[in-house]
Amino acid sequence: MASPKFDLAFEPHYGRAVEVEPGVQRITANNPSPFTFHGTNTYIVGTSSVAVIDPGPENEAHFQALTEALAGRRVTHIFITHTHRDHSPLAARLRRETGALTVGEGPHRAARPLHDGEVNPFAESSDTGFVPDIAVSDGETIEGDGWALTAVLTPGHAANHAAFALEGTGILFSGDHVMAWATSVVAPPDGSMADYMASLDKLIERRDHLLLPGHGGPVRRPVTFMRALKTHRRMRERTVLQRIKAGDRLIPDMVKVIYRDTDPRLHGAAALSVFAHIEDLVERGEITTDGPPRLLGAYRPS
Repeated sequence: MASPKFDLAFEPHYGRAVEVEPGVQRITANNPSPFTFHGTNTYIVGTSSVAVIDPGPENEAHFQALTEALAGRRVTHIFITHTHRDHSPLAARLRRETGALTVGEGPHRAARPLHDGEVNPFAESSDTGFVPDIAVSDGETIEGDGWALTAVLTPGHAANHAAFALEGTGILFSGDHVMAWATSVVAPPDGSMADYMASLDKLIERRDHLLLPGHGGPVRRPVTFMRALKTHRRMRERTVLQRIKAGDRLIPDMVKVIYRDTDPRLHGAAALSVFAHIEDLVERGEITTDGPPRLLGAYRPS
């Protein structure tokens, strides 16, 4: 199967709500970056009594746009797909203003304990203050006025990542796990490649017909797209293994070859992605290292 065909065609329409499906509106925050594409998507689900999914970063213009879109409607729940600072911080203010209950898998945490001396490179990007009013388990459904959202736990990009299925529609709000414009960043110890791949299989098996992600436009043929994503990740894994067998021992050396056509500004993120694959390969016994896997460790074939 070919690699996924990423879709870069997206108009953010900053400052206003856009209907993307019946009963679903999207407002995109004006926080573009190499990691957020054009910005973070906030979704409003329902009509007179609504849920908000991923209210976004602390951004005054975005909060005002969201407030205007919600005028005359009651917000009962605020759903959080995960606690990176481009998705969840505005939940606290929106909760104070509306009295809505926050919903999420749980507070932020790393995918595994940190090794001695290890630093989480995503620590400053994490909203460690968020604690949901309702901590949902996998398959748990929260109902509102004319809508019901079911939690589909999808760890990988973040340990507490959750997608939310809009019951009766075939629509899944996929957060940062699956996006049309790029692959998700998986950066240990914040994320886990093994978890990401297992969650990807889980979403493929669901066979939803439309994914609405945290950044960029919809994924309209999600099963085909996710199968291609899986193939892409496995191909990248094989490339990492080939570089180690060819004699590369350090992650920066692998990145220079594997990502030679990628913007050098993204090589730091690329190194974390390679590290995620390496952790998984070490766990499966494909490669070895002295002590626990580390970003600056040296690796060799088993």
